[in-house]
Amino acid sequence: MSRIFISGSSTGLGLMAAELLVSEGHQVVLHARNSDRAKDARKALPAAEAIVAGDVATIAGAKEVAAQVNTLGTFDAVIHNAAVGYREAHRLTADGLPHVFAINTLSAYILTALIERPKRLVYLSSGMHHHADANLDDILWKKRRWNGSEAYAESKLHDAMLTFAVARRWPGVFSNSLEPGWVPTRMGGPGAPDDMDQAHLTQAWLAASDDPKADVTGQYFFHMKRREPNPQALDPRLQDQLIEICAGISGVALPKA
Repeated sequence: MSRIFISGSSTGLGLMAAELLVSEGHQVVLHARNSDRAKDARKALPAAEAIVAGDVATIAGAKEVAAQVNTLGTFDAVIHNAAVGYREAHRLTADGLPHVFAINTLSAYILTALIERPKRLVYLSSGMHHHADANLDDILWKKRRWNGSEAYAESKLHDAMLTFAVARRWPGVFSNSLEPGWVPTRMGGPGAPDDMDQAHLTQAWLAASDDPKADVTGQYFFHMKRREPNPQALDPRLQDQLIEICAGISGVALPKA
């Protein structure tokens, strides 16, 4: 039995993965943006061990979520699921950051750096990342005209880059990424064409399975099969640059191996 924390798991794919893991006998801690969402999550999955409430849109909020998780003890796996979608308008957080970057990229970095290191890390990317550019020279969208779809795609490329950076830096941890498919969640929209019944399986499998195919690191998956990521995600130079940027913005260093 594994103990797993899932960010952004009060609804959608995060909650679906949690339900599956609980049904398999694992202990799961959920995360919700606020107390109202936490109450809804408790109703949706009464068997959850606990629910952490906190808004990862801000640097302070992400740090607080990590602190709450650490007070609950150690985890075998963390699934980085929290995200906003591709139809977002340009909004700045209280820290003055584009909220797509703050939630999809920076919060995943902060939680990775501050949550006590688990045995497995799982990051949700997106099929849209394949055609994105990391745009590390304008990660905060100060030079470009805002495009929500592009912002989302590049944030999901950042998540894949973070995955492989961690796999390279922390050899004792299985760090993998996946794309769940374009599915009809609230984020994906009602017209999304991919199979909803498949969308949550890979992250649960990577977090808790005894399958030797899941006991790997530095890999990218789609429907429990390996897939090649965007080549930029595999570039150590770009990975290190992303880590440096996130550390500088957040004031949080990624621990060394």
